[in-house]
Amino acid sequence: MKLHALTTVLGCCLAVASAHAQSSKQTIAITGATVHTSPTSSLKNATIVIRDGKIASVGVGAKVPANAKVIDGRGKVVTAGFIDSSTSVGLVEVSQVSEANDGYFVSSADDKVHAAFRVVDGYNDNSVAIPVARLGGVTSVVAAPRGSLISGQSALMRLTTARSADTVVRAPLAMVATLGGRSLGGRPSRGVVIERLRELLDDAREYRKVKGRYQRNQTRRFAAERLDLEALQPVVTGTMPLLVRAHRSSDLLAAARLATELRIKVIIEGGTEAWLVAKELAKAKIPVLLDPVANLPSDFDRIRVRSDAAAVLNEAGVTVAISTLGSASGVRRLRQLAGNAVANGLPWAKALDAVTTAPARIFGLKGLGEIKRGVVADLVLWSSDPFELATRVEAIVIAGELMPLASRQTLLRDRYRRLPSP
Repeated sequence: MKLHALTTVLGCCLAVASAHAQSSKQTIAITGATVHTSPTSSLKNATIVIRDGKIASVGVGAKVPANAKVIDGRGKVVTAGFIDSSTSVGLVEVSQVSEANDGYFVSSADDKVHAAFRVVDGYNDNSVAIPVARLGGVTSVVAAPRGSLISGQSALMRLTTARSADTVVRAPLAMVATLGGRSLGGRPSRGVVIERLRELLDDAREYRKVKGRYQRNQTRRFAAERLDLEALQPVVTGTMPLLVRAHRSSDLLAAARLATELRIKVIIEGGTEAWLVAKELAKAKIPVLLDPVANLPSDFDRIRVRSDAAAVLNEAGVTVAISTLGSASGVRRLRQLAGNAVANGLPWAKALDAVTTAPARIFGLKGLGEIKRGVVADLVLWSSDPFELATRVEAIVIAGELMPLASRQTLLRDRYRRLPSP
């Protein structure tokens, strides 16, 4: 009883502290800006009022509260904060240094299923890559594991200055799988990889039926251990998407067949040759996370590449999200990737969609990537068109709080800009 009472008191204290933190957030007003409330609609000379972490009002002539911090947005542009749909932010500091790398598996050929692994447990909210990404207008990222047939569970994280109630948007977000010969030990046929994945998902379904017998050691041996089979349950029941890393068109078609056969939700990441099977992907309603400037045939899975792949997929009706695909330090380039996609035929509004509302739709996150009353305030004030390289970030708001416009890079630049006299 005493323990229960103590737990209740602690819970109440935490709730009060959380409520106080929310109510103490600064009221902010951005005035006179061109506000892209969504990829297809904008308001000129508009005012956004942010209160208690959320957008309180947005519109032409919106009233500015007397206690608000006012930011002059005249001649500038406001968009929702950009979302990078696949990164290693918070997981990797230096990719070539193993102890600075929490996002990859180094495992034997027989140990390629890590479904129970959750990146949120190892996410470093003090990573030096976070401020750098913010300065590129990115306010949220999907932190995702890499390196095996089933790499584990990704998470959507806000790039706040410190871990808070606002940092974790959703965890787990998606289960991550990899197709192609590299996802298993050695160089097996890619058909063997699909066979192994199908077996694994079938066993996860069977485990659901015979869980009690499994606990009593009265079942056959399954293709994964208990924790991994448990972690795969949301995938086989259709409540969690399976994100499939694949590039070759044959692998993409295999993933589409798997989605249809097992009635699971599939998202393609990479998809260099997705334009070849765009009609099939559109029919199966499978979205693609794409790096539009990865246009060189870097290996035999990516022979047929083209610079206008994003435009071709969009024209076919495939939902496209633009991503840096696993980068940590390079997330700042997300707007540059979107700008290149525009230069190669993707409509401007679709490019904005691909880094804001499309990721939200793909992962089932309502309200994210939009600027409207009542949603959490994640937005960026730009000096001009965000897809132009000369454009600067003027202000960043994440979960209703102004973020510092500084990173390790800018601090070092300022420190050594003027050297002392000899």
